[in-house]
Amino acid sequence: MGYNAGRNVRIEYRWADGRFDRLPELFRDLVQQQVSVIVATGGTPTALAAKEASTSIPVVFSIGADPIKFGLVKSLNRPGGNITGVSFLANTILAKQVEILDEIVAKNEAIGFLVNPSNPNSVDDVDIVVSAAAKLGRKLTVAKAMAPAQIEPAFSQFDEVKIGGLLIFPDALFTSHRELLLRLVNSKKLPAVYNSREFAAAGGLIGYGARQADAYRQAGRYAGRVLKGEKPSDLPVIQSTTIELVVNLKAAKSLGIIIPLPLLGLADEVIE
Repeated sequence: MGYNAGRNVRIEYRWADGRFDRLPELFRDLVQQQVSVIVATGGTPTALAAKEASTSIPVVFSIGADPIKFGLVKSLNRPGGNITGVSFLANTILAKQVEILDEIVAKNEAIGFLVNPSNPNSVDDVDIVVSAAAKLGRKLTVAKAMAPAQIEPAFSQFDEVKIGGLLIFPDALFTSHRELLLRLVNSKKLPAVYNSREFAAAGGLIGYGARQADAYRQAGRYAGRVLKGEKPSDLPVIQSTTIELVVNLKAAKSLGIIIPLPLLGLADEVIE
């Protein structure tokens, strides 16, 4: 998304096809239109493409990963350059999501992990989930999807090994195709843990992750401050650390699952 302060114009691109190779083209278009600030809210790949597109136009990102690790900023307190933003921990709580799934899936059943391998976070995130599953004595199957058309075939791989539960990798592709994912998961009667409350609110079983609405709101405030003349290099990266657990009891009933009372007691929100 780009804002042009001089013309009071907002230019928005909805990137939802999972093709990271299209991002440079989209950002080049924003640069050519001489926007005053670019807001990159599609995760790490989007932020990296925005940073690559221009060294002068201010960029405000909202990502789930460590921005230092991927070279987006020099440090959290002093970002340097033309980019700053918000990190909301989506990729750091995967092990806990595995633990939550372990509590609701029969101990003799394998679990699945749906991943977009073109996301730069995917290698480390798969390692985290593999390690967490191994500690719990769980068999794990990883299936990959890099585009909408690959999501349903990925579930065929899960069918072959007969998983008992599913974890969804935090990625713009899966968030953008939430309805398709929920339809597939619920049709197969799979308990699943997602990375945000939005999935649970839309009919998924459990959402556990950062309160993304807060992160986007903070990114919007930073964009406003940049439009008023502040420099990204002077705005420390915000770490949005509000984590919420949302349980959808209607979905649990549909799946024939009883949520353990200790887990239910930890929920920040219960949807009935």
